[in-house]
Amino acid sequence: MHKKSDTMTLTVNGNTTSFQEIKTLTDLLVTLNLDPETVVVEHNTTIIQSESFDSVLLAEGDQIEIIRFVGGG
Repeated sequence: MHKKSDTMTLTVNGNTTSFQEIKTLTDLLVTLNLDPETVVVEHNTTIIQSESFDSVLLAEGDQIEIIRFVGGG
């Protein structure tokens, strides 16, 4: 029996990329080594609150924009 591939193609900040075993926004952020507390995420033109990252399911072809907060001074 062949297992169906868990690869999904997403467009993240304008770049189309394939990801393995990603289901939620949290999974994506972990894969990208981004701290969910330091980013704003737009999923298919809707801004998602950080407390909802675990519950937003991703689908093939989704458009994601990630903006990182950078401290400085």
